[in-house]
Amino acid sequence: MANDVECLTDLPYGKADDYWLFLDLYRPEPLPSQPLPVVLYIHGGMWRRGDKALSSDPFLVQTGRYIVASINYRRSDQAIFPAQLHDAKAAVRWLRANAQRLGIDPQRIGVWGHDAGGHLASLLGVTGTESSLAGNNGSPEQPSHVQAVVAVAAPSDLSQLGDWHDEPDSPESLLVGGALPTRPELVQQANPLNYLDQPAPPFLLIHGEQDQTVPVGQSLMLQQALQAANAEVELLLLPEAEHNFGANSPYLQQINQTILAFFDRVLQA
Repeated sequence: MANDVECLTDLPYGKADDYWLFLDLYRPEPLPSQPLPVVLYIHGGMWRRGDKALSSDPFLVQTGRYIVASINYRRSDQAIFPAQLHDAKAAVRWLRANAQRLGIDPQRIGVWGHDAGGHLASLLGVTGTESSLAGNNGSPEQPSHVQAVVAVAAPSDLSQLGDWHDEPDSPESLLVGGALPTRPELVQQANPLNYLDQPAPPFLLIHGEQDQTVPVGQSLMLQQALQAANAEVELLLLPEAEHNFGANSPYLQQINQTILAFFDRVLQA
């Protein structure tokens, strides 16, 4: 039987430049007496579109075992990278700072995202102690490391995408403020593979093998790099799937079940 869900909308978790940053918090109702792990959801939309409003049922919350926080972050037309990562880190810090009053266990924080959100989730996972990418908005006294990462159809090395991704108007180029070949320093800063000299939390990577937007090789590269760094990584490949997994996707149930099983194993131990 699914739990009822309480939704607290538009909670401010920080301010960056002139932009207030908001998240929605989904909690099981009634809330258990013991603190729950929280999963930070980062929406996709090519770093330029999308919204924190969940596009599917909050299935993690309905189990009664999780709280979910879904965030908005600065779009690439508002600020270029690493602003988006700074905002995601600020959300993690805010959740830790407010853990007691929200019913959250601050030592059990997962992150999950699709597409651009998956890219930011991966970066959150591998830059937990990277002071140069911490930013200073939203509870800067708190750490921003996470305990589990799910990245769905996510880019992991912008410099290896090639083709139309290198054009000045591609989502990736807009993220770094110029055509990828002209912005090599920021491109490498946005590459999760460059931070695996520090311990990484367990990862779950999910990718459609027919993805024409973010090639499946992006997840394969990250899988190999995590394995080489002795990090725990699972990979779910969907042979006939393309890039998007909306409410009508035949793969959505399998994806959700895989994500739930992963978080149960990593965050509920």
